[in-house]
Amino acid sequence: MQITSAMKMVSAAKLKRAQDAITQMRPYAQKLQEILGNLTSSLDTSDNVYAQERDLKNVLIVGINSNRGLCGGFNNNVAKEVKRIAAQHKDSSVSILPIGKKMADSVKGTDFVITDETMPSNTEELWGDLSFDNVSEVAQTLMDKFENGVIDKIVIVYNAFKNAGVQIVTTEQFLPIAPAEQANGKESVDYIFEPSKEEIVNNLIPSSLKTQFYKAMLDSHAAEHGARMTAMHKATDNATDLKKELQLFYNKARQTAITNEILEIVGGAEALNE
Repeated sequence: MQITSAMKMVSAAKLKRAQDAITQMRPYAQKLQEILGNLTSSLDTSDNVYAQERDLKNVLIVGINSNRGLCGGFNNNVAKEVKRIAAQHKDSSVSILPIGKKMADSVKGTDFVITDETMPSNTEELWGDLSFDNVSEVAQTLMDKFENGVIDKIVIVYNAFKNAGVQIVTTEQFLPIAPAEQANGKESVDYIFEPSKEEIVNNLIPSSLKTQFYKAMLDSHAAEHGARMTAMHKATDNATDLKKELQLFYNKARQTAITNEILEIVGGAEALNE
């Protein structure tokens, strides 16, 4: 009970920082993603290699989980979704890039684990130093794979943070960039490219993709601490109830032993009197 209570307090302290990070990042990332979708709609696929739709020969699924457990169904839910998506692409060659030790453990022994030496190998270490620069290296590797035609589609699966008690398993298509869907009666956005269309494609789009990947990592980071805090809170409550039951059981056993001793003393005294 003391251990789970301490883990709950540690997760609560970490959750505050992680929650602040994602709540500050999310509006910027969502608006940037909206602009990215609209921009993709206004560009030809020849101008934007990251929007090219190809035959799905090779599909990569990026599963984002934590390095540690004791957080309820947090890791298991993502692992199930990753395997479900992999089953949907049975006609393609499916690979899985696990981020987090628990994700790697869940796909170990299957045909989906990545063995390509050119893929990032230090993904488990991202949680030790979660920064935009470190995440950008992984995102850039994936973008290069797509640009070179090695991978035809990249999907990210992670837990999105809603609040401390709710984590939503989310699937996002990382590449190719999906064009924005225009609502009924809503006109498409006509952009003026400044300084030029080439510089926009070469700078803004890659930076936007890295931001989306970083946002998914921050979401999963906050969701992990929320899930662990909730799990440890429930574990502490269960331990408290168990302690009360054991205390009651102990008291009853002690009272029974005392009663038996008194009966033995009384019986002995009566035997002597006779």
